[in-house]
Amino acid sequence: MKSLHFSMLKPLLFAALFSLSWATSPHDDFIHCLSLSSNDNSSISRVIYTRNNSSYSSVLKSTIRNLRFSTPDTPKPLVIVTPLHRSHIQATIYCSRKHGLQIRTRSGGHDYEGLSYVSEVPFVVIDLVNFRSVDVDIENKVAWVQSGAVLGELYYRIAEKSRTLAFPGGVFHTIGAGGIFSGGGFGLLFRKYGLAADNIIDARLIDVNGRILDRKSMGEDLFWAIRGGGGGSFGIVLAWKLNLVPVPATVTVFTVSKTLEQNAIQLIHRWQYVAHELPDGMYSDVSLNRVNSSQDGKKTVLASFSSLFLGGIDELVPLMRERFPELGLVKEDCTEMSWIESILYFGQIQNESLEILLDRYFRTPLNSPFYKVKSDYVKEPIPEIGLRGLLSRLFEEEAESTIIIFFAYGGIMDEIPETATPFPHRAGNLYKIFYNVGWQEEDNINSERYINWARRVYSCMGSFVSKSPREAYINYRDLDIGTNNKGNTSYGQASIWGRKYFKNNFDRLVRVKTMIDPENFFRHEQSIPPLIS
Repeated sequence: MKSLHFSMLKPLLFAALFSLSWATSPHDDFIHCLSLSSNDNSSISRVIYTRNNSSYSSVLKSTIRNLRFSTPDTPKPLVIVTPLHRSHIQATIYCSRKHGLQIRTRSGGHDYEGLSYVSEVPFVVIDLVNFRSVDVDIENKVAWVQSGAVLGELYYRIAEKSRTLAFPGGVFHTIGAGGIFSGGGFGLLFRKYGLAADNIIDARLIDVNGRILDRKSMGEDLFWAIRGGGGGSFGIVLAWKLNLVPVPATVTVFTVSKTLEQNAIQLIHRWQYVAHELPDGMYSDVSLNRVNSSQDGKKTVLASFSSLFLGGIDELVPLMRERFPELGLVKEDCTEMSWIESILYFGQIQNESLEILLDRYFRTPLNSPFYKVKSDYVKEPIPEIGLRGLLSRLFEEEAESTIIIFFAYGGIMDEIPETATPFPHRAGNLYKIFYNVGWQEEDNINSERYINWARRVYSCMGSFVSKSPREAYINYRDLDIGTNNKGNTSYGQASIWGRKYFKNNFDRLVRVKTMIDPENFFRHEQSIPPLIS
């Protein structure tokens, strides 16, 4: 590992770029520190954006996915650093510690509460946009991917070399590798191969002291913690080594949609008993949203049953006739394709070429520009009266752009111990619920109406979902379930939200945090706290 180099000369180029704009700034010491602390002083000057820089706003907004956190009142970073080299990250950590600034690290910008680029205290953003290399080794069925790469870049590079290898990550191709892997990461293959985190076999991390650690040097406790314990707590992961998994050359997808008038509630009720028992080579979800009815001026709820099957149509249709005949699946509902094409299908960009996966700035049509997200886990089937109550909420005014999705669990998720990684939501779950309440820019003045609607629906669902704790998925970040203080947070306070995300794994995460970052430098509203002696 290269050590930090502290030169006593400030480069002329650096001075020319920043001396005027920062002459009166209280944080010019931070900028000066960066110039002295990087191994490559000339290049670091090209990757620092202050508020006076003409590109600052465009860089900040480039991957803000939820415009709820892109308003004039949203706190902005004092500086954005887009590092080109490890030394730039080491220098930013060192100087942030020295000058009392917090760090937010951004990979793809999908944190649902904006924690990768928003803070209520003075802070710096490290945007890993330039750390996005993907190295696929087909012979050994592994890949190294840097944290700033998006999933589309990873999937595309795998597909370039093989039609029969894949990685069990998420669906949306603009999601950053660093963020989704840190929280576990589930997708179309998770019932067959587990989470993304279950298929990570090495990593490189920069800790609070600037050391670069791999799996061997960091030790198994820290390696365990970074694979599902959430980002922003233990250091900055530079890259991940992934185990690639086999898929057939041909897979099959289908979406069958039914309205309330077509017995959608009865079908959803039956799906709860069927989906988690399907073969592990089958992914299944149900999405719910309000649509216009065929009757003039009327609204209804549409339930869309979607699946990916690792096999062909001739095998899938008889399986569904046996397991879920009520759905009425026929060959004409199904389409055979490659695994990489199924990523486009579930992202609803199936009419695009595969090159769309390389567009990290693509805005998915599936999300509203402003939204609030929540999550639940279901252990027992919800009775029809409960489903009817949930769907009735979708007729309310605030639900116009809401989508609710049930993701079937089961498969290998029932076999992996809940202590294998920090992600504990394994055996005993029938499915997960994803609530996404959206609205448009012109209605953002009424954002609290929509957020309060989401909270009311979440409250009403309390009797039908997991309890003690009411579980939640860390990658569906939700600050409503609890937050830390701006300074040091007690173990007891952090446990309020921590056990919902991690159950009893929270205790081990706290012990790892205490070992690797005892002064709690890497922190945010839902970061793991150290034990305070």
